[in-house]
This record gives sequence, C-alpha cells and structure tokens, in this order.
Amino acid sequence: MLHRKHKEQPMFIGFYKISVLLTYLSVISAGIGIYFALHHHILYAIICLIICGISDGFDGKVARACKRSDIEKYFGIQIDSLADLVAFTFLPVAIGYGLGLDAWYNVLVYIIYMLNGCIRLAYFNVIAEEKGKENGVTYYHGLPVTTAAIIFPFIYILKKYLTISDFALTYNLTMLFTAILFILNFNLKKPKGQWQYIFLIIGILFISYLLIRG
Repeated sequence: MLHRKHKEQPMFIGFYKISVLLTYLSVISAGIGIYFALHHHILYAIICLIICGISDGFDGKVARACKRSDIEKYFGIQIDSLADLVAFTFLPVAIGYGLGLDAWYNVLVYIIYMLNGCIRLAYFNVIAEEKGKENGVTYYHGLPVTTAAIIFPFIYILKKYLTISDFALTYNLTMLFTAILFILNFNLKKPKGQWQYIFLIIGILFISYLLIRG
C-alpha cells in the first residue's frame, strides 16, 4: 500500500514534459535577462528577450503535437501566461531600469505597464478557459504582451541614433503606449502557420545584428 502511494505521489508538483519545455525555456531566458539588465548588460538582456519571444512563438505548436491530458492542457494555459508575465512585462521593465531610467515618472510608467500586462494576460486566460482549450482562441483581445519581444529590441537599436534624453523619452512613451494597447478593446487575429517562421527569422536577424553591431 505504501509502495503504491509512493508511486502515485510525484516528488515535485507540476508537469515536466516536452509540451512545456519551451515555456520553461522562456522563463529561464527571462530570468537571465533580468540579471543582465540589472547589471547593465543591456545587449544580452535584449537578446534574452528575443529568445523569450521565439520560445513563445513555438511553445503552442510543440504542446499541441504532444499527447496531453485535460489537466496538462489547462496547466499549459496557466504556465504560458505566467511565463509571459515574467518575460514580456518584468524583463522590459528591468531593461528600462538597467538603462538608467529610474526617475519617479519612469517608475509610474513601469507600474502601468506591468498592471496592464497582468490584466491582459488574465483576461486572455478567462477567454481561453471559456473556449475550453488554448487553441480555441483565434484572435487576441488587445495587443499581446509577446509583442514586447519585437518592440523593445527595435527601440534599443534606435539608441545609437538618438540623444540620451530623446532615447529615454522614446522608451518611456513606447512602454506607455504599449501598455495602453494591452488593454485597449480591439481584436487582433492570432498569427499562424508561416507567420511563426517569419517571426523566427526576424528574431534571428535581430540577434545577429545586435551581436555584430553591439
């Protein structure tokens, strides 16, 4: 009896199959990126953000290719949103702070950005649960937080062509405008098929450009 109970009780809670591997990779990359950002290694933090975006772009495809129970599917929805929270809300804020944008008004923008990101992710989870499965949602409500993986690397590239004050203003306004789009009530069709590979190519080109140009 004890032996059976031991077999039924896993040592660690959660799921650790291939279906969630890319989601976990996104969290790991985000954690490393936050470390780099807070130590002012912004280039590497930006690269970590792009890796998070690439991981998120394919985690659903990998998950759907795996045989999963209903609880594993529901876990996948929840862990994906939590990973997105770390990667695409916390990491861009850490990057801003690492860039030296730490005035009171910067903090206010960070708070709005994180709050709106949380609201959008929670709302998406509600819609996904209502549909019964994560691939039942064919469009987004508001701008997906994952777009941060494209928006902020592009803004970082502009740093070379702007004065310090202009770049600080650009980063703040971009983050504030993005935060508003997170919760703005409009529908955006989910990209599928070839768009995922287009985003992958864009991500690789971004990383290559950043490594070459510094």
